[in-house]
Amino acid sequence: MPIKQLSASELKNKIDTNADLILLDVREPFEVAHAHISGSVPIPLNQIPKRLDEIDFEKEIVVICHHGMRSMQAANFLAQVGFRNVSNLVGGIDAWSVECDSSVARY
Repeated sequence: MPIKQLSASELKNKIDTNADLILLDVREPFEVAHAHISGSVPIPLNQIPKRLDEIDFEKEIVVICHHGMRSMQAANFLAQVGFRNVSNLVGGIDAWSVECDSSVARY
């Protein structure tokens, strides 16, 4: 099943309407410290396999990284291990900063 691709504006709409979702940020801690979306759950990409129990299987998951490549890897992995409602943020946090929230630093 292909991973859903979510634009920054589509994610903003979900957040603004209080959708029940998990923003899973798979960037490294130094990246998250520099720029993040409020309420996101930081789990670096290489830690996802051993930290699956921290991710609610029943909720919609939107995976975030810098530009959308690592998040796509994580989204594919989550789908392979059985998560059913997984989306990738196209363009990552960089797109979020440009399109939705300029207070989020670009790097």
